[in-house]
Amino acid sequence: MKSPAALALLPRWPGWKHLPREARDTLFLLAVIGWTVMPHLSHLPWWCTALATLVMLWRGRIALTNAPLPSRWLVVGVVLAASALTVMTEHTLLGKEAGVTMLVLLMVLKTLELRARRDALVIFFLGFFLVLTNFLYSQTLAVAAAMLVSVWGLLTALVLAHMPVGQPMIRQAGGLAARAALLGAPVMVVLFLLFPRIGPLWGLPQDAGAKTGLSGELRMGSIAELAIDESIAFRLKFDGPVPPAEALYFRGPVLERFDGVEWRQRDLLTLSFALLDAELRVQGDPVGYEMTLEPSRMNLLPLLDATPDAAAAAPRIPGLRTLQHADLHWTTDRPVTDRLRFHVQAWTRFEHGPRRGVMALREDLELPPGYNPRTLAWAAQLRNDPRYANASPEVLAGAVLQYIRQGGFVYTLAPGEYGANAVDEFWLDRRRGFCEHFAAAFVVVMRALDVPARIVTGYQGTDRAPTDGYWIVRQSHAHAWAEYWQPGRGWVRADPTAAVAPDRIERSRHLAPQPGLVAQALGNWSPELLTQLRKSWEAVNNRWNQWVLGYSQKQQLSLLERLGVQSPNWEDLSLMLIGLLSTGALVGACWAWWDRHRQDPWQRLLGGVRQRLRKLGIDAQPHHAPRTLAAAVRQQLGAPGEALAARLEELDRVRYGPAARARPQAGWWRQFAAEAARLRSG
Repeated sequence: MKSPAALALLPRWPGWKHLPREARDTLFLLAVIGWTVMPHLSHLPWWCTALATLVMLWRGRIALTNAPLPSRWLVVGVVLAASALTVMTEHTLLGKEAGVTMLVLLMVLKTLELRARRDALVIFFLGFFLVLTNFLYSQTLAVAAAMLVSVWGLLTALVLAHMPVGQPMIRQAGGLAARAALLGAPVMVVLFLLFPRIGPLWGLPQDAGAKTGLSGELRMGSIAELAIDESIAFRLKFDGPVPPAEALYFRGPVLERFDGVEWRQRDLLTLSFALLDAELRVQGDPVGYEMTLEPSRMNLLPLLDATPDAAAAAPRIPGLRTLQHADLHWTTDRPVTDRLRFHVQAWTRFEHGPRRGVMALREDLELPPGYNPRTLAWAAQLRNDPRYANASPEVLAGAVLQYIRQGGFVYTLAPGEYGANAVDEFWLDRRRGFCEHFAAAFVVVMRALDVPARIVTGYQGTDRAPTDGYWIVRQSHAHAWAEYWQPGRGWVRADPTAAVAPDRIERSRHLAPQPGLVAQALGNWSPELLTQLRKSWEAVNNRWNQWVLGYSQKQQLSLLERLGVQSPNWEDLSLMLIGLLSTGALVGACWAWWDRHRQDPWQRLLGGVRQRLRKLGIDAQPHHAPRTLAAAVRQQLGAPGEALAARLEELDRVRYGPAARARPQAGWWRQFAAEAARLRSG
């Protein structure tokens, strides 16, 4: 229970309609600022969020209590302290992070100097600039919609600042702001479609909104953590028939070094030696497809296995150099921080790697000493079985997969923590794991059987149905499988997960995490509703990405071709843009000239009032307010003119009262003219 002293500190809320205009407009502006700053909270320093919140609450209290604004010296002191904290946090006052931090603080601190219209204009334009900074971090449809609301709010506050008379309603100012924005929308559309661009729209780094996917290291449980992420990794649109789910393996980092805890990629030196013995042999027809890859902050291209480094098949991405490694996975020369879209070809039937034993395979037999002794003993026992004395790697791999099928293994997202000898514990005791547990144990056993083997990470399968024509691969499709080497064939894929959970591979039915409260309630009410809502939202997002964020110079020139321009180029684009903007400017100038010379409706109404009063013998001058004219009517006409004077006082309240409006209610002029005619005839 709050003490009386604490209650005394809280300003009394009189109700929105009873607030003075200055307090109401200030609170509305603070709400707009808060809405604009909100998307920045996830990357602002904690002290900046706390200080901005404190300042806005302070300014709101000043507005409600009509207290004086703080001195300028106090505001300057806070600015200096904020600058010092920014330097301590970001180590600079330049750059994106420091710049956004200072912009947010300057925005909220400027509200403490809101003394004149000049200060309000500074806040408005800082607000518009702050809206743009949100797109430095995220360019999603949701952020764009939120910033559209911010722009409307800032325009509404700007309109209110230019309506000094009375207390106009926020709804009225908001409607005027919306109409002004709609009038400017055609110009924005023309600029969007025709303004020359080098890259896609908003071609700025998106590293803050990027998702980190697969990496070059693997620990037990790391892919299980990634598999609970339902965000989209990439989208696919196939040129022809879609390959079956069991053929959709998208290759990522290949892990060959094992220290007993982590699996890692080879270093560049040994990988270059392996490149000398790499060979890819494809069979059948290629599968062509378009990939739209989401930002990942990695230099990985998870292409369909296998994609050769050939002119027609390899990815060609403007501004990026791509490289295929000896283990067939693809990388770029820098992290993927922008959404990429490119076409590529792959062969789902292939062989790769050396057909004969080479030195590079020795590393794929190494096991760290002292780890997983019971699994090694199990493998030795299998090797000593007379049935497998001279067995080929293919037969040994079949025996290991058969053990998984019949050994009571459980495929689960929550296998629990494993100790130092994780493979021993998984393979012989608990037998509960996710795909990386099965792949790692398979590789350890195969190496113990003197068969070169390695782990391949990537994605497997897609959503079971396309969305808006695109097949979606999510982070939850992250997968780990194995490859073992067979003489005469090279590397052979083996997926131990398929032995215990065939639906995961053959039907892309990946494990789903426990849904949240809202999702669970929707799922219980209608099992298909949640899936359909998600697909609809993803389809809208995809169209936003394709038509807005992905709108490029090529699409601009294609638009000109559809408009009838033969072989369009930059000159045609510029000439069309200049012509349309010049036409729009001429139309706007004509409208401004017409608007300047038309009579104000209020002045037209007052002119008619003065004309009627002069016929009654009243000296009605242009500078006389309706209240002054009412007093003149009472003085000259006495009691008979009381009704006419009341109409004039009503007009004065409409124009200058607390609830000022642009014009009186319908019927006012008819009543006034009738009363004036009655007095004149009487």
